[in-house]
Amino acid sequence: MAKRTAIVTGSARGIGEAIVRRLAVEGYAVTVNDVSANKAGIDKLVDELNQTHGSGTAIGVVADVTSSTQVQNLIQESVDKLGPLHVMVANAGIAQVAPALDISDEDVQRMFNVNFMGVWLCYTHAARQMIKQGPVAEGSSSYKILGAASIVAFKPFPLLAHYSASKWAVRGFSQVFAMEMAKHKINVNAYAPGIVGTAMWDVIDEKLGEIEGRPKGETVKKYSTDLTALGRVSVPDDVSNVVGGFLCSKDSDFVTGQTIVVDGGIVFT
Repeated sequence: MAKRTAIVTGSARGIGEAIVRRLAVEGYAVTVNDVSANKAGIDKLVDELNQTHGSGTAIGVVADVTSSTQVQNLIQESVDKLGPLHVMVANAGIAQVAPALDISDEDVQRMFNVNFMGVWLCYTHAARQMIKQGPVAEGSSSYKILGAASIVAFKPFPLLAHYSASKWAVRGFSQVFAMEMAKHKINVNAYAPGIVGTAMWDVIDEKLGEIEGRPKGETVKKYSTDLTALGRVSVPDDVSNVVGGFLCSKDSDFVTGQTIVVDGGIVFT
């Protein structure tokens, strides 16, 4: 049987990379996507996955999720090379730390272009492709569309105003889209990481430290100790285990419209 296929945006590193790796272990053929600046990371990951899991396990496609045309091309190239699309993970995102009154209109536009519009385009174009393919075979797992939210979609943090707002938008859109896609047997969910040891959180740590007077590395340490019930910083695999291991699997076929918090116990919903 042909492998199930998945696209993961923003997957040359961090949480996206961990999700791709988990999906490959689960037997998926995966499309690794990122922007051109991260092409070396795409190529390295694709080569490794094909060597580890067999030729044809992974392809790489450079695309900017803020462009409707590029997202459509990303999906088409994945379908052409790997086969019908079963899973779309709209993982790409950015962050910026600043007081709300210091954030420019352009900063807000850029944040929403990547964090929300990127999700919108991935969701809608993936859904159109899945509907065009027709229903999944009886007994097979349903189509899955997933988006990157954050704990700030439940509990906003000061100095992350537009980031928090963009993630609230992802959470709300995922609920509405789940309602509309249910008749097509497409499950739509989001995942909400907490404090994760990634390049994004390195930036947040550094900027919050500058504003609040802490050395580099101390903000993440303080937040993980003071806010997280399990008392440690999350690692990308904590998120990929939930996303790649559960939300993309048949085990989640009766889960839709949810934003699953993966934060070690910061937000309790």
